[in-house]
Amino acid sequence: MATDLTLEQIVTFLLDAPMFGDLDEGELSTIVQVMEVQRLSPGQHVFHEGDPGDAWYLLYEGEVEVVKTTEEGPRAIAILGRRACFGEMAILDGSPRSATVRATTPITVMRFPRDAFTELLRCNTLAAYKLVHQIALVLVSRQRRTTSRLVELMEAGDPNQMREGITPIVQQSSVAE
Repeated sequence: MATDLTLEQIVTFLLDAPMFGDLDEGELSTIVQVMEVQRLSPGQHVFHEGDPGDAWYLLYEGEVEVVKTTEEGPRAIAILGRRACFGEMAILDGSPRSATVRATTPITVMRFPRDAFTELLRCNTLAAYKLVHQIALVLVSRQRRTTSRLVELMEAGDPNQMREGITPIVQQSSVAE
């Protein structure tokens, strides 16, 4: 697991992360000012289902499991690795978490607090606006895939096929929240 990360290591990492692709090094340095680095051990929780959506995260190293509470009990719905973003919808609306995220290996995660990021927006920071634009593009892409898949399932008309097809759609959307 990474020890102390330098600003150069963080900026280099962010430049390669899809969510930050439109930002230059100076803009990334602005975003890094509000970012927190957290290290967690296997089994520790990044957040719990129902917690306030007070930040979003980018996985620097390690692996996390996304767990959703169902009628049958907790169910793992996704495994996320390096460069995965999760909880990004929270930066926009602050809604409660729709799933639990916990470390399955030692992890280093970059946390972007909603309040600090909102302050960057209030100050008209170009980097914050570019990042919101990237988040919007990711969410639009997910929405288009979801709509397309739902139309396919509706046209199939088979209730069993619909249930099997809807499950991954719900799982994918829970990761973003």
